[in-house]
This record gives sequence, structure tokens and C-alpha cells, in this order.
Amino acid sequence: MIKMGNEGRKVPRRIAQTVLNSLKGGVVPRIGLPYIAVGRKNEIEALLHDVDIIMEGGASFRFIVGRYGAGKSFLIQTIRNYVMDRGFIVADADLSPERRLQGTKGQGLATYRELIGNLSTKTKPEGGALTLVLDRWINSVQTEAMQESGAMPGDPQLTKLVDRKIFEVTSTVSEMVHGFEFARLLSVYYHAYLDGDDEMKMKVVRWFRGEYALKREAREELGVNIIITDDDWYEYLKLFAMFFRLAGYTGMMIMIDELVNLYKIPNAVSRQYNYEKLLTMYNDTLQGKAKYLGIIMGATPQAVEDKRRGVYSYEALRSRLAEGKFSKPGARDLLAPVIRLDPLTPEEMLVLCEKLQGMHMDLYGYEGRLGTEDLAAFMQTEYSRVGAEQHITPREIIRDFIELLDLLYQNPEISMKSLMDSDSFTYAAPEAVSNQADEAYAEFTI
Repeated sequence: MIKMGNEGRKVPRRIAQTVLNSLKGGVVPRIGLPYIAVGRKNEIEALLHDVDIIMEGGASFRFIVGRYGAGKSFLIQTIRNYVMDRGFIVADADLSPERRLQGTKGQGLATYRELIGNLSTKTKPEGGALTLVLDRWINSVQTEAMQESGAMPGDPQLTKLVDRKIFEVTSTVSEMVHGFEFARLLSVYYHAYLDGDDEMKMKVVRWFRGEYALKREAREELGVNIIITDDDWYEYLKLFAMFFRLAGYTGMMIMIDELVNLYKIPNAVSRQYNYEKLLTMYNDTLQGKAKYLGIIMGATPQAVEDKRRGVYSYEALRSRLAEGKFSKPGARDLLAPVIRLDPLTPEEMLVLCEKLQGMHMDLYGYEGRLGTEDLAAFMQTEYSRVGAEQHITPREIIRDFIELLDLLYQNPEISMKSLMDSDSFTYAAPEAVSNQADEAYAEFTI
């Protein structure tokens, strides 16, 4: 175990290594975020208010909007970790040319499959939790039935009682759109579990994952006349949210990043179909048609606000999402559906660098060489770069700083000043500046 800076928080070495390697590579680590969280207090509180609503049976929909590298994915991952600790099941996916909300070649279904494949819980945070959740549900029902009846496994009385409890869950789900087939398959899975029929269990799981391409195949193997398609996959996420709640979880949080890939769709009609699906999801959550379900989407300002190709090109969405007259940088309405991320302040970035240096020096076992004045000098150099005022992001600063720490550790004879005075460091424009013309098409993960 290693100890974090001035906070006295202990970080496992593997987590420290993962955090530093991920940040240096320009991606958000899935673990260890609480150790380096800085700023975003108001945004996090606003999203956690949504979590409380979801836990009570409500639903929410939020857009997290910020430039590349501004911290969208970091904020989303922070909320992901928090809600899993609160008993939520989380499903996350990044959109891409192959994964959209709607498509003529199964792109919407591909997004659904990615979400279901990435189902995560506190005990299985890396994804692939569907089978675990189903088995845990059946075990909990059996345990509850045994406690009520005093019967032991194999007793017909216990089987009847478990059947009744399973029916109570499936009957609640069956009242929803496509719920009858969904409930039937839950029952099929339960009986396959009892009979030790692993092959049948896997067939049901395949269906839940959207892997059946033909209705005929599903009918012959499972006795249902329906499959999950590109048009109706979102309805099944609402079913899962309700089922997970009945199965003992707090709710379901769906996180979809890289919404810019809808903005990039070259065909205007295809873009509009995707925005129409987005509108359906948005309306469902706000009108109470979904329960125990939260949706968070990450996007760049251009992907949302461009009235020619962005989300705002779809008037029904623009009228719902456009920022009000009184909201402005420094005084954002965080209760609105769109949360716009203002840049972290230089002071907040300084605190983050202090945390990263503490993690780095404890991981590699050396005495820190950079004091507060050195860190301030580093920040001043970063923010004085050409175009930094408008374009520099936390990603670029973090990557530079970890590289600086690595070089100073490996070359103790070199001073920080000599590294920072080099032409390649002082005068090189930030990545976001040199790629400004291609910003809408860049693909980053933070």
C-alpha cells in the first residue's frame, strides 16, 4: 500500500500504477478516481440529486457537454463509481460509426449489445455481470422462500413458493411494453437454473444480449415470437431497469459517451433518425414512462449546439435543451438537462498536480523534488503557451506533468527548469490548438 500526499489516504500500488499510466496515455482510469478528484463539486452534486430521484422510482436524463479533454469522461466515470457503491447496475458504451442510437445496418442494436455486455455492479465492476445478476436474483428468491417456509431444496413446497415469488416479479415486468416475452424468458431461465440446464440458460442470456437475428430461431429454441431489434432496443433497457430493481438493486444507470459520432453521420436523414431516438429517450425519462433509470450522455459543444448537424438541428430537441437567457459561465443552471463543463481553474489544476506528484513519489519510492513554487511555475508555463487560454485542457496539462515527473525520476541530474526551458516544451502549441480545424473529428476518451 502507498500513502497519498497530505490527505493520508492509502492507494494500492496497482491502482496508483493504473491511474498514472491511464492519464499519461490520455484516457480516464476506471479505478482510483476518488484519489485524484478535483473540482466539479457542483456538477457532481447536481448529478447525485438525480441519483436520489432514481432511487425513489424516478428517471433522469443529462447531457455532459465539454470540449475534448475538458473532463467529460472523468465526470461520467466518477458518477459511475459512486452509483455502483450505492447498489446501482451500470451500463456504459461509447458511440462510434458502428454504434449509434438508430441505423439501417444494426448500429442501434450494436449499442444495445455493448451496453448489456458492459453491465457492471460493485462486485463485478469490469462488466459482463448479466449472468451473475440473474443467478444472484434466483438465489435470493430461494433463500427468502426457505426462510419463510422452513423447507429445504428439493421440497415441492419450496418449489411452489419460489415459483410464486418469481411470478410476482415477472408479472410486474409483463405489464410493460414487450414485458410479456421478457417475463417469460426470466421464467425459462429460472427453471433452467433449477434443472441445471446450462445450455438453456445461455440461450436465454443470448436473447437478452440481442444476439438472436431471426424470430424463427428464437421461437424454436425459446418459445418466444419476438427478438430485440434496432428499433425497439431501448424498450428493453427500461425493462431491465425495472427488473434490476425487483431483483434487489437500487436502479440502473446508462452512460453513453462520444455523442459526437452522431454529429459525424454524413447522411442528414440518418442523423435525424438518431436524434429522433434521442428525443424518445429524453421524453420517456422526463414524462415518467421509465422508472429506476438514469441516462447520462457525453458530448462536445459543437455536437450539441451546431444547428446544421448537431443535436440542435432537430428542433424538438433544441427547444428542450437550449440554454436559458440567464445562464452563463460561472453561473450555470445545473438543474437544466445540459450540464456545460467550465474549464478547471489553474488553482484546481495545481491541486491535481500535487495529488499526482504524491501518488508518483510514493509509487516509485523517492522524495518529492517539486515544491509549491515549482508546481506554480509549471502551471504558469502551461497556461502561457500559444492559444492556451482558449484551447488547453486538463488532459494536456496532466499528460505533460506526468511525463515531467517520469523524466525527473529517471534523470535525477536534470532540473525541472532545464526541461521546461527547452524549445520543445515552452513553444510547442497544445495538441488541441494544432488540431483545431479537426476538433470535431478528433477521438479522445477524456
